[in-house]
Amino acid sequence: MKVVIVGAGPSGLVIAKSLLENADANFPFDPIILEQEHDIGGTFRYRTYEDAHLVSSKQLTSFSDFRAPPSFPDHPSAEAYVYYLRSYIDHFNLSDRIRLNTKVINIKRNSKGGHLVSYVTRDSKDSEWSSEVTTIHAPYIAICTGLHVLPYIPSIPGIEHVVAANQHIEKPVYHSSEYKKRSELEGKRIMIIGSGETGMDLAYGAAKAGAKEVVLCSQEGFLSFPNQLNDFELFGYKSDKGPGIPLDSLITNLAESAYVHPWVEASHLRWFISDFFIKRLMWVLTGTQAGCNQWVGEREPHRLGRAYVFLNKSPRAMPYINRPYRKRSKFFDSIARYIDPPEDSPPQTNFTVDLAPFPTHFLPNGRAVFTPSKRKDYIRMKDRDVRPEKVIFATGYSQEFGFLDKESGYPTPDEANIRNVVKEGDESVGFIGFVRPGVGAIPPIAEMQSLFWISILKGQVRNPLPPPRYHLLVEEDYRIRYGVDHSTYVSTLAKDIGAAPGLWEIWREYGTHVLVCYCFGAAFTPFYRLVGPYKSASAPGIIKTELWDTILRRGFLGNLVMGVIPMVFYLSINCVAFVLGTMWMMVGGKVE
Repeated sequence: MKVVIVGAGPSGLVIAKSLLENADANFPFDPIILEQEHDIGGTFRYRTYEDAHLVSSKQLTSFSDFRAPPSFPDHPSAEAYVYYLRSYIDHFNLSDRIRLNTKVINIKRNSKGGHLVSYVTRDSKDSEWSSEVTTIHAPYIAICTGLHVLPYIPSIPGIEHVVAANQHIEKPVYHSSEYKKRSELEGKRIMIIGSGETGMDLAYGAAKAGAKEVVLCSQEGFLSFPNQLNDFELFGYKSDKGPGIPLDSLITNLAESAYVHPWVEASHLRWFISDFFIKRLMWVLTGTQAGCNQWVGEREPHRLGRAYVFLNKSPRAMPYINRPYRKRSKFFDSIARYIDPPEDSPPQTNFTVDLAPFPTHFLPNGRAVFTPSKRKDYIRMKDRDVRPEKVIFATGYSQEFGFLDKESGYPTPDEANIRNVVKEGDESVGFIGFVRPGVGAIPPIAEMQSLFWISILKGQVRNPLPPPRYHLLVEEDYRIRYGVDHSTYVSTLAKDIGAAPGLWEIWREYGTHVLVCYCFGAAFTPFYRLVGPYKSASAPGIIKTELWDTILRRGFLGNLVMGVIPMVFYLSINCVAFVLGTMWMMVGGKVE
């Protein structure tokens, strides 16, 4: 059973490995990866820049049965992660399955069943594509081209005036996918459009490079949190002793992902309650509820929280952004405060990154005109004469699937209505890696999607599937609609394929150590390799060592505040829902 996989990023590699590992006499999967670039790694290899690091932790991002080396920091560089992917290929003998410099130009349905995949090749990255087209037949197709491929650049009237005014500068206007080194920003007036994690990295890089001026434009605001918690001071006691705690490892499993009543899950009550308490905790520790030590750029109140947004976990530029806005009394700072990371010798003293709304247009002289609002940043910047020499669009990416034959009626990831992986009735085409977590990582999600798709093909998924209750809550006109809550989504897939272990089942087979780790840990993928059709012999050892160490790093107070208290609270809510649901079923109602 030939399976053509389009793309050799993390998603393409993990689906190839999973297919090989789960091939049998009835399903002799024979995967092949077609990659148009000259190397593996996808976005992590081709759309990164100097000093780029993962904002998700290695503990969460690593695949379930092949972990990142202990020598890696919690948040490795993009270069180190590509090294990890190459090690993954070697460990599972995937090299012979990968064809680099191979571009898929068309996929269409075969009238006799399956799909016809046509591709062209080249000798090297600098060579022209061959005119010779090769076509192969495959019963199954896995689309793994990723979310971050085609640069998205919004139209801003007058942007040509910036180009005209700065013809002496190389690339006065470009997308962040073309940005590679800080030296590009040195000594120039920089405008960055987009305040996501890439925009924040560019703003920080420009400040460190010695830019004359840096203006960071935010369309709807952002929610800033550090990817590692270790910079608080409470009553004079500093938390920066020893390694920090990765943010994405803090959400506990029990009553958050495991043992959640359908009514509690459907209401998203856990998300709203955690948002409520986190906002108050942030106010006590940092003086603001907008984010962690975030004094400007706050989102609208009705869209501020875990349920609505992708957390911005690249906070290095925040000290520069906060300077004109931070106001907190010395009294409250003496009780609790967030410690800004050291500036490690910036070229300018007290340099400020100016936050501003998106520009509506540029005047003929190259001056930016900003979108009017009541925002603090607009009030401060509305009369500023901002004439950037470089405009960088950090506005994300869009997806196109031009290689899918239109007449064949192929779905897109938006139409994959079964767990965002396949479209009902068209299960031979799988979309792997096309959701993005609010807090978490795409590679482990892709691994769980791979196992789910294999279970779909083998007819081993529970039936009927419960309603999807893992999507982030977005408005109808919002451009990005593929956001999910990481822990809810992966645990849902695990339940669908029979890989979510019960507490008694864990204790009986693995003992108390693994059980406690499962309850206190986040939704780490090794938890879903303990039981079921994809059980792995390496999972218990990984849980008892690496993941247990991650939990211990929280300390007693951290496990009390972030573990015991939430678990007891949410278990109580679930118990009440269980009793009410049982009573409801006794009178003929349904719990769904």
